[in-house]
Amino acid sequence: MTEIRRLHWGCGDRTPSGWINADIQEGAGIDIGCNILDGLPLASDSIDCIFSEHALQQLEILHVVDALRELHRVLKPGGGLRLCLPDLDKAISAYQGGSRDYFWCWDWDTISGNFITQILDYNDTRTPFTYEFAEELLRKAGFVNVRRVAYRQTSSSYPELVELDSWEGNSRELESFYVEAFKQNSSEVEYGS
Repeated sequence: MTEIRRLHWGCGDRTPSGWINADIQEGAGIDIGCNILDGLPLASDSIDCIFSEHALQQLEILHVVDALRELHRVLKPGGGLRLCLPDLDKAISAYQGGSRDYFWCWDWDTISGNFITQILDYNDTRTPFTYEFAEELLRKAGFVNVRRVAYRQTSSSYPELVELDSWEGNSRELESFYVEAFKQNSSEVEYGS
């Protein structure tokens, strides 16, 4: 049986074993330290599945599709990508509804200041996401069968894609949405679009 190659892109200091941990900075447990826009040092069609949590939004909007194309390049045909992204729609709803418990940022006296600071994640976020926008960008990058999925649930044949949804007790379920997309096999036709 062939070993499944799993990439954890934008891992930060979350470096679980059994994954190829990649981040823009080098550090303990990081296997690949490079800027995705310069290309990942991985062969094309070499990775079975990719997980990324709260990393894509740190790229400038005009670089997001390039980064997604690079993730697409390294995926094997039929391989899956799972993204966990901060959900701008949830944040707007919480703000408009005055749901103060939604916000983890409380640096300001007003809910609007905390809403803005949380959306910008202290200026780490360069591109906010809604599911609709993420789906559009994934399709532009060549992915097929793009779909919204629930926390700890996958539509792929790689159940390990949900392992990192809650890793070491950390979960971003309440502030995020999850989306999966696939690299088309040459013999299949996209469905569910």
